[in-house]
Amino acid sequence: MNCANCKMQPKNRCNKEGFDCTGGKVNSLECQLEENIPWQNISEELRSLHGDTLCRLEEIIEFSKKAGFKKLGLAFCVGLADEAAVVAEILKQVFTVESVCCKVGGMDKDKYGMSKIKPDTFEVACNPVAQAKILNRAETDLNIQLGLCVGHDLLFQKYAKAPITVLAVKDRALANNPLGAVYSSYWRKKLQAKYR
Repeated sequence: MNCANCKMQPKNRCNKEGFDCTGGKVNSLECQLEENIPWQNISEELRSLHGDTLCRLEEIIEFSKKAGFKKLGLAFCVGLADEAAVVAEILKQVFTVESVCCKVGGMDKDKYGMSKIKPDTFEVACNPVAQAKILNRAETDLNIQLGLCVGHDLLFQKYAKAPITVLAVKDRALANNPLGAVYSSYWRKKLQAKYR
């Protein structure tokens, strides 16, 4: 599949016609298992009711309410501790919230032969597996990622038992706004030249 470079205007053809360019290789009914339909319907309902008026945090809250989630987990990067406090405060108005910082159960980088920012100092690596296990123990209904590094997010997702959604991802260069690289002509040109 190469939908990102489709010459047939997927926004028109796929969106308006439901066109299947796989030639029937993907059975949409098989993709819609009975257990998935409620979440699919909630997502479509939110879009229908609110259009493009909800910010991501509002959408997570409204989805969680409609899905019947009571306890939310917040796995966040220590670099976004202030933001996590605000997010948790907002979520706690509606839900029980369990939050866990990436440095909980942190790992000694020297012990595991990990790269260090300052080689002559003691440094602690994040422990996304511990984050997942702590939220598993708390029996969260939904986990929210906030600013986990690439790689750490993969490990968190691998070990977490509850479904996961992302509020924001880590992007140190672009103030946690990775699409800034796509929207900015400077970044777009830089990346296109760098990875030719």
